[in-house]
Amino acid sequence: MQVESRTKGVWARVLAVCGLVSCLVLATVAVHAQSMAGRWAASGPTLDNGEAQKAILEVTQTGEQLKVNVRTPGYASEAKGTAKGNHFEIFGSDAAKPWFVGDLVGTELHIVQDNGDHWVAKAATPADEFPPLPYIDPPALHKVPYNGLAKTPPMGWNSWNLFESKIDDKTVRTMADAMVSNGMRDAGYIYVNIDDTWEGTRDAQGVLHTNHKFPDMKALADYVHSRGLKLGIYSGPGPRTCGGYPASYGHEEQDAKMIAEWGIDYLKYDWCSAGSIYKNEQLQPIYQRMGDALRATGRPIVYSLCEYGMGSVEKWGADVDGNLWRTTGDISDEWTSMIGNVETQVYTAPYAGPGHWNDPDMLEVGNGHMTDDEYRTHMSLWALVAAPLLAGNDIRTMSPVTKSILLNKELIAIDQDALGKQASPVKNGTLETWVKPLADGSVAVGVVNMGTAAAEATVNAKDLGLNAPVKSARDLWSHKAVHFSNGTYKASVPTHGVLLLKVSAQ
Repeated sequence: MQVESRTKGVWARVLAVCGLVSCLVLATVAVHAQSMAGRWAASGPTLDNGEAQKAILEVTQTGEQLKVNVRTPGYASEAKGTAKGNHFEIFGSDAAKPWFVGDLVGTELHIVQDNGDHWVAKAATPADEFPPLPYIDPPALHKVPYNGLAKTPPMGWNSWNLFESKIDDKTVRTMADAMVSNGMRDAGYIYVNIDDTWEGTRDAQGVLHTNHKFPDMKALADYVHSRGLKLGIYSGPGPRTCGGYPASYGHEEQDAKMIAEWGIDYLKYDWCSAGSIYKNEQLQPIYQRMGDALRATGRPIVYSLCEYGMGSVEKWGADVDGNLWRTTGDISDEWTSMIGNVETQVYTAPYAGPGHWNDPDMLEVGNGHMTDDEYRTHMSLWALVAAPLLAGNDIRTMSPVTKSILLNKELIAIDQDALGKQASPVKNGTLETWVKPLADGSVAVGVVNMGTAAAEATVNAKDLGLNAPVKSARDLWSHKAVHFSNGTYKASVPTHGVLLLKVSAQ
């Protein structure tokens, strides 16, 4: 989300350690190119809750090389950059494109981040320091019984991929309406999930209020429920969310009770600034704290752990009441990102099953930066690995092709299969074949063409794990029966395209 890498192309979430504010701060730090060493207090844009973003930068300089330590109210991180004269550049994970650029103007650092936000830094004084955060010991570990939720992978819509911080009550309502009118609800898309930037500030009693974009969260939940849907929300175990808003550190029980009273049905809980307080070895007890708090409310709330696959979460996510857990970094709307995320699922496959799902992140279908064939592959692979299907596009204005991809009911049935098994690939040149066992004894078979030209795929019945010869087969994209001849089926697969079959035995 502004940094869960999550900001699509804007923030790279800095490996879940750097938040919106901290990232901006990094840019400021860089400015020290020419005699810029020292401590700087940086101010950035005002958040939707009225809080001005702040950061303290400690800059050291050796020739044209800059090293910066950055602290914000919720983050601590380091960055490197270069300075030439009064100009500086800071690079993130993309070494070819500056993450931040700026100049030393008089006694100030003027910084512009790659999303257009402007920051100004001045010499820091003691008054600019942030009050220290008290350290809260993680709780003792204990296993909890399955909460009975998410027996199949959750389906719905999430606001981040398309709207990022530009989400509000009205938009959520229109999305809920669209899910009803376009058939998504009836196809199984149930959750309408609000991601980061809904948060306001805490009052004297520690109660977290919403900001002006969400004037009445309970009324919004009631509206979503009236449409036959469920409402999801976002927070994290650190002091600040990825976007720099107040998160749940030290207020877990209070926040869980609050969202239960609002009528929330789903919580995405994002690591973000918790990494500046806790070590990765403490992921499990920290996520357990909120899992216990949610259970104590008595309300059924699907618990989605978002820690990017750190700490082998697939091995313990269910023990802390988690129903799904991210196994990857943030997805972006491009082929390499999508394929990279789904192939990370291979080693997590043994841990997927009813109530407990590996999550390679949200869907990018319909956002416009992949081809239709690539989006069909995207959707097919998510179904084959039993991933949550959370659309991230504008479902109010879908093209017929996008709608046909997201509403492919035969494919959705593969994702929602009660057996809950996850496929893994077998590679043969530029082709990858994924086979998923299904509850009725049949299998789903996906052959993905990773190459740059069309290729002929051959599916051998003997490789499918069936207990008898093939009785029937169906192409789930053409919605037509196909026939195996002498135990094989062949078809041409376009570049970055997919052949998706359901095959049943006699």
